[in-house]
Amino acid sequence: MANQKGGVAKTTTVASLGAALAALGRKVLVVDLDPQGCLTFSLGHNPDRLESSVHDVLTGEVSLREVILPTSEGLSLAPATIDLAGAEAVLLMRPGREFALKRAIATLDGDFDTVLIDCPPSLGVLTLNGLTAADAVLVPLQCETLAHRGVGQLLRTVSEVQQITNPNLQLLGALPTLYDARTTHSRDVLSDVADRYELPVLAPPIPRTVKFAEATASGATVLAGRKSKGAQAYRELARQLTAHWDTGAALETFNPAG
Repeated sequence: MANQKGGVAKTTTVASLGAALAALGRKVLVVDLDPQGCLTFSLGHNPDRLESSVHDVLTGEVSLREVILPTSEGLSLAPATIDLAGAEAVLLMRPGREFALKRAIATLDGDFDTVLIDCPPSLGVLTLNGLTAADAVLVPLQCETLAHRGVGQLLRTVSEVQQITNPNLQLLGALPTLYDARTTHSRDVLSDVADRYELPVLAPPIPRTVKFAEATASGATVLAGRKSKGAQAYRELARQLTAHWDTGAALETFNPAG
């Protein structure tokens, strides 16, 4: 999951989609690449109390398997701490710095069916590590004015990664988040993004709901609220992605025009 703009429900998407995939029987690992540790906190772990994290993995001090933590959602977590902010400076001094996470994941020897990576809201070395390690990238995009700012830059970065460090990287498309079906504004924003960047807009859109904030505060995901529209949307996305990965089925796209 990548978008250098903050506040687009990227971390919520990683946690909720991961929980939905785990509920379908997949062995899921989520990787927190954001020094703020929001994913780590939202899954019930306090970043300030952890002795080791993804920072230590990227700098070569420990293996990825050594830092993985369990969660109440049935998925595994590679946590982040504020120390991760210093990893960029360390990695910049090393050759092949973009491949640190890819090498770390390779040591897991297929322990997981799916690895979801929560990239930080920037296009620095950490995000490049995420894009280089990934098979595919999904762009969470909030349905608000100026949401597309930075999308072009992100797509250029994805293109450069495809050319240099990860030629097999697939761009799945944009995932609409914070969507309000009652307004034409949300549809107009998505239509603009689809036209401007020729970027597939995936369905279903993730609705704006207070349940996400409540879930994060409780150290769980929105999947705990089975009747939540947000939970239903992530479950449907998980089913589509599973079919896409297992059988090559096409992902459903959202028509902003209705």
